[in-house]
Amino acid sequence: MTRHDKIPLSSNEMLLVHGDSGTLAVVKAGAQRQFFVDTPEGEFVLAVGPEELLVASDFGTDERIENGLRCVLYMIREVNSPLIVLPKNHPASARLKIVVAAGKRIVLSCNITPGTHPEQHLLCGMKEFDGAEILGVAGGVELKGLERAKYEKRHFFFFYKTLSF
Repeated sequence: MTRHDKIPLSSNEMLLVHGDSGTLAVVKAGAQRQFFVDTPEGEFVLAVGPEELLVASDFGTDERIENGLRCVLYMIREVNSPLIVLPKNHPASARLKIVVAAGKRIVLSCNITPGTHPEQHLLCGMKEFDGAEILGVAGGVELKGLERAKYEKRHFFFFYKTLSF
């Protein structure tokens, strides 16, 4: 039986989904907005609503990974950095540490090359999460097929105190 977990999530929170070999980070778009997706064939605009998601995937599990996931999602959502899609067989694919997908429904696959798929519902993920789905729902997210996962919520934004000299 597949477990379906509905988890409340606000726009200032990040959901971390931990597996044995990788981590996912999920944030809400938080507002009606547009993201630019740059592909080898050209650029297109992806319009998303406030309940839709940005999901980042990484094949690591330590605190450094969590900070990297938060940083990448912040750069995309708050700074409007584009989503970059590499050409097939690009040498950088093997070096990508974090990949991102955006939309209402994200499907994880371990059978794709990281960073080379313009289909924003598809995200490269660890084998243990293959076929799992993450859906943006009113007021939160729904996880499907993540029976072995552990998850926790964290604040999404960084707040650093400015030092004066």
